[in-house]
Amino acid sequence: MARDYTYPNIPMEMPVVRELLGAYRSPNNKISSMERSGELIRLRRGLYIASSASGTREVSRELIANNLYGPSYVSCESALSYHRLNPERVNAVVSSTFKRAKSYSTPLGEFEYITVPEDYYSIGIEQVLVGDEYAFLIATPEKALCDLIISTSGLRFQSARAAREYILYDLRIDLSERPVWDIDIVAACAQHRRKSRELNFLLEVLQNG
Repeated sequence: MARDYTYPNIPMEMPVVRELLGAYRSPNNKISSMERSGELIRLRRGLYIASSASGTREVSRELIANNLYGPSYVSCESALSYHRLNPERVNAVVSSTFKRAKSYSTPLGEFEYITVPEDYYSIGIEQVLVGDEYAFLIATPEKALCDLIISTSGLRFQSARAAREYILYDLRIDLSERPVWDIDIVAACAQHRRKSRELNFLLEVLQNG
């Protein structure tokens, strides 16, 4: 693989990396060499991405999150930060999956996966297209809030006022930053049994602004 080659800035499984390497007699040795030189980053066993030092553009941590463990979509504080609603810096990328919870520590950061009900999973997910290069799945702001509420142990609301204070003071979200909240997403999430009362209080808050 020539040094001036522009590697894809998307996660690549081992067979793809081998194919890009072409006619190397010992592709595994070459891959190890590229890891040592920093050209190639191993995200987990069998999954790699080219570093930005190799001529690629900045890598997408959202895309990495989708590919590390799936099916999954970026959610909770990570999605709220992506949508510019959470002023706090988010270190780990948090995603939702209907598989068991998992976490990965990679050279490009921490990735955490929470478990949500399978029949609830598909509500409120959007696909973000980045040019004609790649796409990733992420929760809408409404679904991210629902995921955060149902996955936070011990979080209970006794009223809509308490839900509003949680959004304003715990999450530090200015509700007016989003002109229109899609309450249908929250209503659909609230139909499921996990913390339906809390989600109905959230629905009331978002309806009233």
